[in-house]
Amino acid sequence: MPQIFNIFGYIVYFWSNENNPLEPVHVHVSKGIPSAHATKIWITQTGHCLLCNNNSKIPNKILKYIMEIIEARHAEIINKWYDNFGEIKYYC
Repeated sequence: MPQIFNIFGYIVYFWSNENNPLEPVHVHVSKGIPSAHATKIWITQTGHCLLCNNNSKIPNKILKYIMEIIEARHAEIINKWYDNFGEIKYYC
């Protein structure tokens, strides 16, 4: 489980196995530890975020801030994705 960074006690991470075929670039966000029911956020080709789900039930104000940080650090996330999975696909 590659962890990317922490924000306010929420971890932003990938699962080591992101399915076969590999899903488009996205991150999971959960409080404290990884969870099978984590919030999922797609990263678009332009570096924006699209909320897939908020299964972690992150409060809207915090979620908005987390998504702003993810957008600001999208290049780092994409590079780490490629380092881990060897390919890049985008949701849109």
